[in-house]
Amino acid sequence: MPHVPDTTFTLENVLNDLREAGTEPNRAGMARFGIETDRAFGVPLSVLRPLARSIGPSLDLARELWASGFHEARLLAILLTPPRHLAPELALQWLNDINSWDLCDQLMNVLARRAGSNELVPALAADEREFVRRAAFALIAWRAVHAKTAPESEFLDDFPLIRAAATDERNFVWKAVHWALRQIGKRSLPLHGAALALAEDLAASENRTARKVGNAAARELSSEKVLNRLNKAADI
Repeated sequence: MPHVPDTTFTLENVLNDLREAGTEPNRAGMARFGIETDRAFGVPLSVLRPLARSIGPSLDLARELWASGFHEARLLAILLTPPRHLAPELALQWLNDINSWDLCDQLMNVLARRAGSNELVPALAADEREFVRRAAFALIAWRAVHAKTAPESEFLDDFPLIRAAATDERNFVWKAVHWALRQIGKRSLPLHGAALALAEDLAASENRTARKVGNAAARELSSEKVLNRLNKAADI
């Protein structure tokens, strides 16, 4: 039988649970990692994930939690939304409200599991807003992990976007750009060679930020651990 969400989990009592679970040390830790804490309780994902499992998928509650504006309520909203229910329109609506990298990355983690979500990447990458542009590359990175049947051409098509955004010096953008490049390179041996070549090209750039992106990606893609895993997978 399909899971029926527990109707005792109302917006009010979930928010009360989040308030009780939050701590000031956790809020301080969030702030140190560049997460906005003005409307945060200080609840870690290690608490939110089991709570989401207890509640079960519920798009209606997710919408209410998101509208509350509280940071952990929005993280929980993402966890309560199955990929099949995260329509592009809803994902973009929520993305417009986001001002923290963790919300951005968690939202893209779910969206990446939805077929065809890669079609959103070019428009997101062209957007000048920091967390919207970050979303483009977080989505690429997560699709490299989750989109098992996606053709390699999808990720090769992302290379011009990665090259163009590699000069964006904003912290939350360039880190997502090299994350995307690294994840593509770890997906398969053929993509590894192409990604490493791009990383090395960026590492030789005259642009300081592009060099950071290239060096970070090349360092991981050249590691023995990555090469051994890819070679082992290719032999299976």
